[in-house]
Amino acid sequence: MTQEFTFTVSDPEGMHARPAGLLVGKAQQYESTIIINRGGKSVDAKRIFGVMGLGVKQGDEVTVKVEGNDEVKAAEEFERFLKENL
Repeated sequence: MTQEFTFTVSDPEGMHARPAGLLVGKAQQYESTIIINRGGKSVDAKRIFGVMGLGVKQGDEVTVKVEGNDEVKAAEEFERFLKENL
């Protein structure tokens, strides 16, 4: 069953290169597919250019969907990562 949560970016610089790179690295630790959606555009969280292409700014809300064998653990840890880094 797909795990889903929303997150509002609080970093003043939004999802710029450094946190986007960290985010992709974190996503790649999981077997599950992790999709980030902002404003109707969805990207694979394991692809840096997709993540950067969302143009996420401070105050933007993103929806994250996690699906796969380790989805519960992946969703919990990925959400914690976002809260700590963005």
